[in-house]
Amino acid sequence: MNVLFADVRAVLFDLDGTLIDSAPDLGAAADKLRTDRGLPSLPMEKYRPMAGAGARGMLSVAFDMTPEHPEFAGLREEFFTNYEACIHQRTKVFPGVDALIAHLSQTGIGWGIVTNKAARFTDVLVGATPLFSTAGAVVSGDTTPHPKPHPAPLLEAATRMGMDARHCVYVGDDERDIVAGKAAGMRTVAAMYGYLGTQTPARQWGADAAINSPLELLQLLSAP
Repeated sequence: MNVLFADVRAVLFDLDGTLIDSAPDLGAAADKLRTDRGLPSLPMEKYRPMAGAGARGMLSVAFDMTPEHPEFAGLREEFFTNYEACIHQRTKVFPGVDALIAHLSQTGIGWGIVTNKAARFTDVLVGATPLFSTAGAVVSGDTTPHPKPHPAPLLEAATRMGMDARHCVYVGDDERDIVAGKAAGMRTVAAMYGYLGTQTPARQWGADAAINSPLELLQLLSAP
């Protein structure tokens, strides 16, 4: 059962699968690796659940390949090149995100982005999305020495916004988001409309609440 969060001063969001649907571009970048090698294209439905895992997830789908494979590093760089070429051709914010951010701004609740996506990609996407210009902090996977599930990126975002972690909520669509949020001392929300991965079922992540659409978050931010 969801709970009402009192005294929330900032909401931090994961990016891919939480604020934006980037799976079509990530999947296209990975699928090009296959077709360039004469392999048949795979349907987007194969790529979507693993879109939140970035290159690792895309290569696992495209080639059933793990980071330990000797060809992984080379394919990852080729994937990055493909992705840079199409990074915001099909990517869109999820329905309701614009209204959600507008409401947070109107009510004086700060907001920010904490993603494991490298800054070279995060900065392009944020810069191409005017809606994100009001973010109080943007922390990428290489901003701090440790990416999520380590709490360091979330704590960095809170520091940049001048917020105590206890007054922050973190929203994400991957188990590592919930692990990081709890380790940082923040309230956590699972974005059930996101990619969710293929490991532990989202309802078992231990999040404080779960939402099926971005705007449902507003129902959790009212004082009881």
